[in-house]
Amino acid sequence: MRSQSLNEAAATRGPARTISPPLEASIHVPNRITRPAPRPRLWLSFSLPIIGKFENQRLQLQRIQLDEGAYFILRMRTLSRRELLIVLARAGLLTGGGSLAAPSLLASALQFQAGQEPIALSRPRYRVSSEDDGLLDELARCAVRFFWEQASPATGLVKDRARADGSDTRDLASVAATGFGLTALAIADQRNYIDGDEVVERVKITLRYLAAKIPTIRGFYYHFMNMNTGQRALKCEVSSIDTALLLCGVLTCRGHFVDDEIQTLARHICDRVDWRWMLNGDFTLSHGWMPEGGFLKSRWDTYCELMMMYLLGLGSSTHPLPAETWDAWYRPKFEYEQLHYIGAFAPIFVHQYSHAWFDFHGKEDSYTDYFANSVIATEAHRLFCLSLRDQYTYITESLWGISASDSAKGYRVWGGPPRMGPIDGTIVPCAVAGSLPFLPEHTMRVLWTMRQVYDVKGWRRYGFVDAFNPGTNWYDDDVIAINTGISLLMAENLRTGFVWNSFMKNEEVQKGMDRAGFVASIPFPSNQPLPQQISDRHS
Repeated sequence: MRSQSLNEAAATRGPARTISPPLEASIHVPNRITRPAPRPRLWLSFSLPIIGKFENQRLQLQRIQLDEGAYFILRMRTLSRRELLIVLARAGLLTGGGSLAAPSLLASALQFQAGQEPIALSRPRYRVSSEDDGLLDELARCAVRFFWEQASPATGLVKDRARADGSDTRDLASVAATGFGLTALAIADQRNYIDGDEVVERVKITLRYLAAKIPTIRGFYYHFMNMNTGQRALKCEVSSIDTALLLCGVLTCRGHFVDDEIQTLARHICDRVDWRWMLNGDFTLSHGWMPEGGFLKSRWDTYCELMMMYLLGLGSSTHPLPAETWDAWYRPKFEYEQLHYIGAFAPIFVHQYSHAWFDFHGKEDSYTDYFANSVIATEAHRLFCLSLRDQYTYITESLWGISASDSAKGYRVWGGPPRMGPIDGTIVPCAVAGSLPFLPEHTMRVLWTMRQVYDVKGWRRYGFVDAFNPGTNWYDDDVIAINTGISLLMAENLRTGFVWNSFMKNEEVQKGMDRAGFVASIPFPSNQPLPQQISDRHS
């Protein structure tokens, strides 16, 4: 799933998406990160006791209308900032469109913290202003252009990366990029960016090639391949996570296009994936398999972008994973600036990827509400970036974001918290664009800054370059497909929820979430007025 340079090095030793921490990371002070006991079901969602108070103590509630127009339900009691964030995330700030309402609502709520406890919020829907929608539409059109132009017209396979100006002659494709590309085609059709008949034909070409001409092992695809022949490249692994990213794109097309051939091909591609084989005798999935050495030793056993794999496997109609596999991976508890959440020693994208297709909003399993968890993790990342301001003075409330990306010295896996990688002040657009549904107001402010201040070198034919460093005046010459893809998908989900709506129609998806034990989160009042749009990005 990573870019070419990282995987060339990983091809012989197997991918390692979740980075193992240094020994001292477990005792980092004051922002502690601890590993849970081996049986994760012993740890219940940290937000349940708070929400439970609303169910048990309905009397003597006070309702106050905030400036934004949403009603805050209050009860007398001191509430910590951490608890407040959890309630906001679990309750009214998470919307039917899957977004977080204005951060100023949070600021207003914090003013009540001293003597009153928020119990529930109405469910205000974040409304994208016409001006913001214009920027997101421009981003989407450019991203769709990448997935259209940088895919082979004969195979539909999408390049792993390309020159940002479009002048690219490389032929290395990735199966993950193709999964994002299929989703981009559904968005292009929905928004009439490209002629509908051309889009349908490109989808069919891609699915035909995936179904019949590309080598697979038990239904799983090689990570990298030649975009024109479909043959394995870079001696890469048969990849479980990259196959899952492809399947998400396949299922999005099946959910969107009313076409018999697309329906049949999509079902064939999904049904032949032997998820049980990828367990290799364990309860956690292997990272992959190589013809030269068999299964890779690394396993998907700790929270990261892995949820999509397990849910797809649980929902399989032909080779379903045992239900126990959902409980077999760890969910480490992280703490940063009094924020508590399930996290990983990995960049912010681990809190984005599964959410690009699976709509976790309003749902929880026996551990947590994962959408709310990503809201909190994104806020922690924002605060982490702001903590770097003494080193990089251009990092402000209007410019932040670090995720796995290119750098002046090659591809880097970096981010925080905790701090990881040789951070040098490089800004990564997909770190914020991929977080749009979680912190829409904060992320829109950053996207406007990037577009208006760094547009000369930072914005090219396919939108934002992969990364840039304002301190050294370095701007990437490339865009990376998966980073462009996550930006496109999350922008569309913030605007309309289209990707979620199309993907969630599939019976495998619904079955997977049911078998994982997802149920509706505790409902909250839905008859309150919507918050006003707040646009302070130019401040």
